[in-house]
Amino acid sequence: MAHHTELAAGNFLVPNATFIAEFIAFLLILLIIARYILPRVEGPLRERQEIIRKQMEDSDEAKRKLAEAEEKYKAALVEAREEAAQIREHARAEAQRTIEELRAQALEEQARIIARGEEQLATQRNAIVRELRTEIGTLAVELSEKIIDQRLSDDAQVRATVDSFIAGLEAQDIAQAGSQS
Repeated sequence: MAHHTELAAGNFLVPNATFIAEFIAFLLILLIIARYILPRVEGPLRERQEIIRKQMEDSDEAKRKLAEAEEKYKAALVEAREEAAQIREHARAEAQRTIEELRAQALEEQARIIARGEEQLATQRNAIVRELRTEIGTLAVELSEKIIDQRLSDDAQVRATVDSFIAGLEAQDIAQAGSQS
């Protein structure tokens, strides 16, 4: 047996009293760590895990809200573009209507100016015609006086003038009588 004891003392795999004491001390240390130290370490770890979980939930919520905001932004952008297109179309129509109104006003103004110009021309023409008639009448009277003065001085010429005048009147009467029949 001595050999067996010697063999046991030299073999590290065979438990001895030191090993059992170390094992009991190890278990006590594990018990103390599990009982007093582990709860103090697990509390902050759980808090951190809770904070991380909350941050992940907040991140997911933020992503969802960002996606909603992007959808709303895109919808608002499409709506703004449509509204801008409507405003442009309305502005074009308004501009076209304004151009038509201005064109109509210009045509009315043109017609009014032309009418006023024609009236002024007619008035001026009538005034000129009256002036010319007066001057022509005056000149005709003066010319007639000179002709009569010259012709009266010569009796033969006066008779020839009166005869040609009467012949002219007779020719006119004959021509008028022929055209009326």
